[in-house]
Amino acid sequence: MLLDLKTVVPQPDFQLDLEFENGERRRFDMRPLLAMKPWNRIATPAVFARVRVEYGTAVWPGEIDIAPETLYDDSVPLQADQLQGVAE
Repeated sequence: MLLDLKTVVPQPDFQLDLEFENGERRRFDMRPLLAMKPWNRIATPAVFARVRVEYGTAVWPGEIDIAPETLYDDSVPLQADQLQGVAE
C-alpha cells in the first residue's frame, strides 16, 4: 500500500519525523543513506533542514528525494513523548 507523506519535520540528528495520510506518525533515520549518492549532497545540517513535502514524499533542494514507501517501510512508529513538531 502506497501512503503519501503529509508532513515532515527534520530533526538535528539527521532523522525525519513524518506524518502519513493515514494519520500514522513515524521516524525515519537518514544517517545510513547520507554517505551514498545522491543523499550525500544533503549531509549538512543546513541543507538537511530544508526538506519539504512535494508529491507525497520528502524532497530537498536539487530535487533530491526518497520514495514514500521507503520512508514508511524503513521508519518506526513515534510514541507520544517523541513528537517534536509533527502536526497535531
